[in-house]
Amino acid sequence: MVAQSIHGNSPGEIQNKLNQYLIEGFQPTLAIVFISIEQDTKAVAEMLHQKGIDVFGATSGGEFCNEHQSMGEIVILLLELDKSKYYISFEDVKGKDLADVSQKIARDALTQFDNPAFLLCSTTLTKEGEILNGEVLVENIEKIIGPDVTLFGGMAGDDGKFTGTYVFNHEKSTDDGIIAVILDKDKIDLHGMALSGWKKIGLARTITKSKGRLMYSIDNQPAVDMYLKYLGNENFLDKDKYKIFEAVGVHYPFQIQSENGESVMVTPMGINKDENALICEKELKEGSTLHFSEPPDFDIVETILQNASELKNEKQAAADALLIFSCIGRHTAMGPMAQEENEGLANIWKAPMAGFYTYGEFGRSPQGKRRMHSTTCSWVALKEK
Repeated sequence: MVAQSIHGNSPGEIQNKLNQYLIEGFQPTLAIVFISIEQDTKAVAEMLHQKGIDVFGATSGGEFCNEHQSMGEIVILLLELDKSKYYISFEDVKGKDLADVSQKIARDALTQFDNPAFLLCSTTLTKEGEILNGEVLVENIEKIIGPDVTLFGGMAGDDGKFTGTYVFNHEKSTDDGIIAVILDKDKIDLHGMALSGWKKIGLARTITKSKGRLMYSIDNQPAVDMYLKYLGNENFLDKDKYKIFEAVGVHYPFQIQSENGESVMVTPMGINKDENALICEKELKEGSTLHFSEPPDFDIVETILQNASELKNEKQAAADALLIFSCIGRHTAMGPMAQEENEGLANIWKAPMAGFYTYGEFGRSPQGKRRMHSTTCSWVALKEK
């Protein structure tokens, strides 16, 4: 596998950089595209397709590659990889059951490869504000493939506007769907992890009433009132009160204790004003223990990079390419340290890198299971065997 990362502020700039690599003899077969919703996704996808390059695309909440970071631009990881070792799956979920679609992706993968691995991007929310349940996506792929499934990725962004997110290939685009690169794991090694660093604050509390993704009460107190008051936001203007994700949720998610003892980050996405309940990104179990949480200390970058170095050394691994899916909350909460984290990972793996700031991440924490995460930096290094 040969890889190159490029970035640009227009389809024309991307085309010029791509043409230069083609002149030099680089022959990419796959483009992993992270792009602002302000850019012309169709023009970029068609330009790549005309050059015989398969397209895997997602809109971003900010994008980066190698030592470049931007908001409103385009980054692409170009891979020269034999087409027998991967394929792209695109599924529009509109009007369909997400669990069924997720299982179909997994079953199709098993017809192509005995040992498939998944690079996934899903939409986060539609133009109408409907949220895709990333946890259901991961759980149903795992249900078919098994608990050791290799799966990394992120949920699409839209420059922090929260008006609609998209995934696309050269033929189709949707604000409610999934795109995946399915890799032959017998031919390609994947190593990665997802780490957060957000810290618990305050006492342990209990979810005393919930249904699905709605949280009604914490310690028998209204969840909406407690959450906003605890974080000093009880005086939100009413029009802002229902934009809780971008205002506070992305910085102050809950840490909820799972049945296996793992702390799972769960972000409030909004408020159902008719029910006076917090809308969370994942389904909640009544009686679960939770903590409020806050952004990490300055040493988080060192922790992320140390864990990456240890994994690389333990596996005696190398990389041809690196993908990073970093929560948009890391970007806003950590400032320049988020870029330092991304560039540090690229330096450890010494490989072309691309990534974007996400509205949710897919991956596995070091001691946990593969799941949808919040607030994490999820990364994966790829190496052809």
